[in-house]
Amino acid sequence: MLLHLPNFARLYWRLFRDSRVSILPKALLVLTLVYVISPFDVIPDFIPVIGEMDDVAVVLSVLWLFIRLCPPEVVREIVRDVATRAEARA
Repeated sequence: MLLHLPNFARLYWRLFRDSRVSILPKALLVLTLVYVISPFDVIPDFIPVIGEMDDVAVVLSVLWLFIRLCPPEVVREIVRDVATRAEARA
């Protein structure tokens, strides 16, 4: 999974910048970033383990939802392109 992290980052960045993706999924990503860096949490971070896990759960849920809200044909196109470029680098 960690080996694919750069490809996932490229996928999300390219989808975020693509004009065919509506503003709703993009706003969701931005709001999630704001939530993660803000001092306010659903479960405070000073509670061991559980405090950090809520942030992880929010981020993973939003990343999953972001892909689902993007047009499937755009996601497929960018996934193919990212995979092709990754193979060329390997």
